[in-house]
Amino acid sequence: MHVPGGPTAALDIQPFDEALAAALEPSDTYDAGRWLYVPNTYGEYRYLLGTRGQRPLICVGINPSTAAPDRLDNTLKSVERVALGNGYDSFLMFNVYAQRSTRPWDLEERYNSRLHRENLAAFAYALSLSPAPALWAAWGTIIEARPYLLPCLRDLIALGEGAGARWYTAGPRSKRGHPHHPLYLRKDSILEPFDPAAYLAALAGQQAG
Repeated sequence: MHVPGGPTAALDIQPFDEALAAALEPSDTYDAGRWLYVPNTYGEYRYLLGTRGQRPLICVGINPSTAAPDRLDNTLKSVERVALGNGYDSFLMFNVYAQRSTRPWDLEERYNSRLHRENLAAFAYALSLSPAPALWAAWGTIIEARPYLLPCLRDLIALGEGAGARWYTAGPRSKRGHPHHPLYLRKDSILEPFDPAAYLAALAGQQAG
């Protein structure tokens, strides 16, 4: 269980580029040749966690929990299984908001613009690892946990569009159209095309109605 120790505004947020440089160095606690873990120590926020490969599947969730290299939680174990089962050689877990919290309702009430800015830098880096980035929409209904999460997602979708990313989802969607969370998915779940622009337009129509 990870309950945030307080608002991230009180933290000294490490810039993504600085955290990445440290994560690319050898580590005494895990195999840095196999894992990408940014920042490379456990803390109140996490930008990226995954395995290294030539064809990664980037899974986009809501926020990180307790997972770390060689200590994947059940959600990340499912992400890895689905990625490998769909022909990818690696996976990267990225999140709409970088604050660690096991329970979505423990996320901070106020959005931290600096944390989001560095998280966007992490997403841009993840997109740069492939000429045709593959993104798995996997945030579930948790996107409704805080009002700032959907605007953060819109920024990510815009970055993905600029990089020519292709979006996918797995499992049934919610009544409001939210993509399925990775937990409890069958290991043989097939990724299906997902249109993020249509998704956002449908949500906007629901809110207007």
